[in-house]
Amino acid sequence: MTNLLPEMAETWQQTLNWQPNQQQQQQFQQLYELILEGNRQLNLTRITEPEEFWEKHLWDSLRGITPQKQIIPSFSGNASVIDIGTGAGFPGVPVAITMGKCKITLVDSTRKKINFINEILTKLTVTNAKTVIGRAEEIGHHPQHRENYDVALIRAVGSAIVCAEYTLPLLKHGGLAVIYRGNWTEEETKSLQNAVKKLGGKISAIDEFITPLTNSIRHCLYLQKIVKTPDNFPRPVGIPTQKPL
Repeated sequence: MTNLLPEMAETWQQTLNWQPNQQQQQQFQQLYELILEGNRQLNLTRITEPEEFWEKHLWDSLRGITPQKQIIPSFSGNASVIDIGTGAGFPGVPVAITMGKCKITLVDSTRKKINFINEILTKLTVTNAKTVIGRAEEIGHHPQHRENYDVALIRAVGSAIVCAEYTLPLLKHGGLAVIYRGNWTEEETKSLQNAVKKLGGKISAIDEFITPLTNSIRHCLYLQKIVKTPDNFPRPVGIPTQKPL
């Protein structure tokens, strides 16, 4: 018995002004099945019910890149995108399926997860994504990655201040970091503002929204890179989380 994802064409259209074509719908379904299968060996996700998977993994991944029902301008053409701490491939794999012209780099420090994602990309014939095993603190200093991306995505990794330190060094001038969050408060905005300034960025938007099935409150934070990030960021492994800016 195959667990079928809900199609949700109308909900996609109403909330994101977009809906998957037939091929994308099939890829989403296949992604879901592969993750359920992979979950037996690897602890990938606790979210396994079809509706919940649709909302918390697929819809949520794409909602981050479509504030105000518009795909963020940084995605125009063949933008280079990095997904930091991708885990089971979110948000990066749904974004790669949806944004076929973009080049997407999926980063995780766990080899087993990256091996699993490589299998997924092959089975889904997603050719615009590649993987890197590494930690954000290290790849942030690597010439191949530093200041090399138009968009950096980061979901479920540490506090927003830590996420800012992981993402901003990787962005080109004018690039955009998208930080996925649950709850968010005004106080957090103030401390984030100070941190982002030190990293060469500014907060360009804080987007609060309600999920379509469970009516949960979610936030996406958008940080723009406005000047070069000082060379000492990101700080060595472990420091950003132990001593947030």
